[in-house]
Amino acid sequence: MKRFLFCLVSFSLLLFTSSLPAWAQTGHPYVVIGYVTGNGWTKEQINPQKLTHINYAFAIPAQNGELAPLNVKDDANLAALTSLRNVNKDLKILISIGGWGGCKYFSDAALTDASRRKFANSAVALLKKHKLDGVDIDWEYPDQIGAGNIFRPEDKQNFTLFLKAIRDRLDEVGKQDKRTGTNHYLLTAATGGDTAFVNHTELGKAHKYLDYVNIMTYDLYHGNDKQTGHHSPLNQSDKPPHARNGSVSAVDGHIKAGVPASKIVLGLPFYGRGWADAKDQNNGLYQPATGKHYFLSYDELMAKYINKNGFTRYWDDEAKSPYLWNPTSHMFISYADPESLKNRVDYVKSKQLAGVMFWEYIYDLQQKSTLLNALVQDLGK
Repeated sequence: MKRFLFCLVSFSLLLFTSSLPAWAQTGHPYVVIGYVTGNGWTKEQINPQKLTHINYAFAIPAQNGELAPLNVKDDANLAALTSLRNVNKDLKILISIGGWGGCKYFSDAALTDASRRKFANSAVALLKKHKLDGVDIDWEYPDQIGAGNIFRPEDKQNFTLFLKAIRDRLDEVGKQDKRTGTNHYLLTAATGGDTAFVNHTELGKAHKYLDYVNIMTYDLYHGNDKQTGHHSPLNQSDKPPHARNGSVSAVDGHIKAGVPASKIVLGLPFYGRGWADAKDQNNGLYQPATGKHYFLSYDELMAKYINKNGFTRYWDDEAKSPYLWNPTSHMFISYADPESLKNRVDYVKSKQLAGVMFWEYIYDLQQKSTLLNALVQDLGK
């Protein structure tokens, strides 16, 4: 009987272990943080066993200094996401606050001790209401222009104080809820991949209040640019005109500013950016482009663009990035694929970073989660 019970327990443990992602089985707990927005998915399409964290985007700071109320759909989405803990008990669900276009009142909320406490109370109340595991701050950007945001020089110091106020309130409530130690309520932040974000904040001080620093190492070339380029390269190619920072430079800048590598999470795009009417030189790379800008999910790229309809895939070995060029339409597309993600994962391991995050889940649903599966596989090697 004892032998039977031992075999049964052993078999159960084997089944449980085999259901875990490869990176979890190896004993190297890299984080895989997926951003999920309010539309375009069902609960059945989210694979909680391939994620460690889900950041639900977005809650928005309101003019009164608190968070604007979530709508009914957001409430239902959060309930669906938190129920995924039934499949992966260790899955953490966070509310992401801000985002491009949602940061107008961050500067006001961070301005004084009283405003910071008011915001922290509101954020924690939302966390408690929906039984969440933490808060993610996506302030775009402290002391810099964004999408209609208020910004002021004091943001540089207030960003740090703002995070401290939220951290203090999370810890206070965590003690009441017995959420301490490794199970404490989380506070993370999305940070810019350029040097400007580092220069306009005090990351060396601010990181002390954060569990993870999620660097948005994408959109380094974006829709406002009239020149093509890799929007999420590991390194930018050293071709004239000299290109902007890549992921390596962004990580090095954060570490130089004082952020421990063990807290840094590398951002990855599950989408591409395209430029029309690009100059027909160097297969469109780093060329003037006067035409329409395109935002393309990986699903759409696989279905219509990658080595299809006149587009040819090229590889830039300096940037460790693919790109597409159509010499007939003069359209250039920068994107990420499994080959480029492997290079990022290798870099994460070599630098002993915390892991990876991606924007966003719905852009990789139709092709059987090609990118997410590649990430999980590579993290386990």
